[in-house]
Amino acid sequence: MSDAVIEVEGLAKSFGGVPAVDGLTFSVARGSTTALLGANGAGKTTTLSMLLGLLIPSAGRITVLGEDMLRHRYRVLPRMNFTSPYVDLPHRLTVAQNLIVYGRLYGIRNIKARVARIADELGITPLLKRPTGNLSAGQKTRVALAKSLLNEPDLLLMDEPTASLDPESADTIRAYLVAYQRRTGATILLASHNMAEVERICGDVIMLRAGRLVDRGQPAELIARHGRSTMEEVFLAIARNEDGPPPDEATEREARKKAAP
Repeated sequence: MSDAVIEVEGLAKSFGGVPAVDGLTFSVARGSTTALLGANGAGKTTTLSMLLGLLIPSAGRITVLGEDMLRHRYRVLPRMNFTSPYVDLPHRLTVAQNLIVYGRLYGIRNIKARVARIADELGITPLLKRPTGNLSAGQKTRVALAKSLLNEPDLLLMDEPTASLDPESADTIRAYLVAYQRRTGATILLASHNMAEVERICGDVIMLRAGRLVDRGQPAELIARHGRSTMEEVFLAIARNEDGPPPDEATEREARKKAAP
């Protein structure tokens, strides 16, 4: 069995002749937490949508959990899930009703008990009887995360998982995700603009620009390779297509120190 949960080869997607994803090839290792990074318009959300089978690629091949997603996605969708604060759950349903509906779609047994447990773990029990449309942006983010974990997925795809959360709540969610990954051995692929989050929880980073893969490595490797001090500086350098390290020698020394084992 391959150690790769996701394998993408020559993946491309165009809209009206404009390429959003342009020949991506990469794999994501089993049990890893990998970041998919890039500026707005780099192709992150389009890539995630194709991995989920929501968009049909213009070209290329996608294999997820050993299955061709263009032909057999129904075989692996029960083992996957997705969260994004930008995808709303039905507003008129309460939080509990939403979670129960999604749980039944995944065929989860004892769904009410599962909802109660995940709500307790993510601190959303007081929200269960509230209409989802009445929640704050941060509350909706936590409810969306609860939805994505109902089936304890082997592969969890995440788009900005801590968007709209205050620092304390975001820290709690990151710790939960780390613990979940260690407990289950799940594979996590996330898109994020929070570089501190990436440095904390991701062991691998895929950098995109204009729909193409431009660099890849562990956060410390990327920091050292680009001669920067933080992943935020690496992100900005790649987004702006800036070549070479900054002239500040102290910054270069600090980057090498952070990259050292």
